[in-house]
Amino acid sequence: MALPVRAVFFDVDFTLIAPGPMFQAEGYRGFSERHGMTVDESRFQPAVAAAAPLLEGPEDAPYDEASFVAYARRVLELMGARGPRLEACAREIVDEWARCHHFELYDEVPAVFRQLAQEGFRIGLISNTNRSLASFESHFDLHGLIAGAVSSADHGFMKPHRSIFAAALQLVGAEAADAVMVGDSVPHDVEGALRVGMRAVLLHRGHAGHPRADELSERGVPIIRSLTELPALLAAWRAGAL
Repeated sequence: MALPVRAVFFDVDFTLIAPGPMFQAEGYRGFSERHGMTVDESRFQPAVAAAAPLLEGPEDAPYDEASFVAYARRVLELMGARGPRLEACAREIVDEWARCHHFELYDEVPAVFRQLAQEGFRIGLISNTNRSLASFESHFDLHGLIAGAVSSADHGFMKPHRSIFAAALQLVGAEAADAVMVGDSVPHDVEGALRVGMRAVLLHRGHAGHPRADELSERGVPIIRSLTELPALLAAWRAGAL
């Protein structure tokens, strides 16, 4: 039986938009210098990888901006930042993350969104962010394409909490069985969606294979490398070919 896909939800950060230089090694150096500290830019990527677990809270954790501040602080520390302004610097990084002009929309997003809207899909956003999603829609000129959006800062809980998915489904008038979640995170986007009965698609933009590819395939979760692959995938689901 064909899956009656009616709604497609997207994660935002690293799915629809990518951070610009402000949130790369050079940006962290700039933040640090403004607060009287020095860092080693060459340590940025290892620092990001080491700090990442700080953003992986339990499923029922409420939204807490302090976890993002702790993450930014840890990246700074691992890059060598020291001093009484460390906390203030981390908070500035988190505040600036909410500003859309520091980000770039992936090239394929507008065309894919327009195609999905023309084909009758309701498009939604579910994001673990402190960013205003209304500002996101306006800044990137996506007016009229997004049926509903829920951010963790406004909702109070973060993905993969069941309630944020339920709120988004209600907002666009869809049932879980009629909806698909597309995102770059297995624990947040894929696991969260599957728990509430939605289907999920993992966006993996890297050239190397995903380490959990076999497991995800067994669970019926496709992996795509660009959103340009999504319309054909949804068409196959609608036709019952997958």
